[in-house]
Amino acid sequence: MTGDARRQQILQTAVALFSQRGFKGTTTKEIAKAAGVSEAMVFRHFENKDALYGAILDTKGCQDGVHRFPWEENDVLKTAIEQKDDFAVFYNIAFDALKKHQADEGFMRLLFYSALEEHLLAERFFHEFIERIYEFIGGYIEERQRDGAFREMNPRIAVRAWLGMLIHHSLNNILWDKKRVILDIPNEEAAKNFAQILLGGIKS
Repeated sequence: MTGDARRQQILQTAVALFSQRGFKGTTTKEIAKAAGVSEAMVFRHFENKDALYGAILDTKGCQDGVHRFPWEENDVLKTAIEQKDDFAVFYNIAFDALKKHQADEGFMRLLFYSALEEHLLAERFFHEFIERIYEFIGGYIEERQRDGAFREMNPRIAVRAWLGMLIHHSLNNILWDKKRVILDIPNEEAAKNFAQILLGGIKS
């Protein structure tokens, strides 16, 4: 196995264990055992647990040393923004987010563990990722307010309401309602309805 492949194996194993036991409850020895390597091999790739956790965050939004976000890679979304197609903008943001949450449940659990443990890297995730999401969506809302399409309000209130719908939906499916007893709908339908609900509240 190449060095890069070994590093990726350790990262994937760490995500799985951190998501089950939290950052404080997982040792590098346990990570090494689960990954089928020596603890020395873990430290060869990562100086300590903080470095390992930081590398996990980087893999979720970093490519070639540059942080990438959904709107930077989604041509459909970029076109919707240029055309000021409000429904398409919010639908595509929602659909992309819900797909990512569903595809990477371990990382979602890991993030919430780190926040509950008040780990410094949870703050790093917030500043590097969440703040930029607020700026991006809030910026679009401000632009549409200037156009007269959206009513006057604090854009960040709308962003918080929007993210609240998406995150709460995903958390229900990942943590509390895995069998979809309360609500069982595909991501496409959820994204469509959430976009309609938001726009129904903020359009002029």
